Amino acid sequence: MKCDQPAIRELPERQVAYVSFTGDYMGNPQVFADLFCRLCGWAGPKGLLSASSVFMSSYYDDPNVTPADKLRLDICLSIPEETEVEGDVKKTRLPGGTYAVMHAELDGPQEYGPAWNAVVEWIMANDYEIDMSRPSHEIYLNNPEEHPEKHHILDICMSVKERKP
Repeated sequence: MKCDQPAIRELPERQVAYVSFTGDYMGNPQVFADLFCRLCGWAGPKGLLSASSVFMSSYYDDPNVTPADKLRLDICLSIPEETEVEGDVKKTRLPGGTYAVMHAELDGPQEYGPAWNAVVEWIMANDYEIDMSRPSHEIYLNNPEEHPEKHHILDICMSVKERKP
């Protein structure tokens, strides 16, 4: 696992198409594979997959507080404003705002938890707190299946606000 030092960044709002999952996704790469398959199966025939496409996972709950069977996850794809959706593919705007962003290169799915923990530790050691009013997310910068060592390259973006004294 290689991770940069997190930094506070203002991220823009994004228009996305998404598919949802509620349940225990922790340590379960098959959940993610199934969701990506459904989203790409919808987007591909519509010509929505390109080099400029941005794939993300959006998380709404704190797994240390929310029961595993109630955790909510959206797998998202950036889309043009006028895109029509149907079936289990929905459309929304992911809110922009202040995020602690850490660039990471992970050897595999087992390193996601430790990487998220590194971001949380950095937030707690600085003058910020996690802002649960907005989802946190992962922005995927590669397809691990196309990486020679199957590495996952991503930005982990945790929604934060300044800690009140």
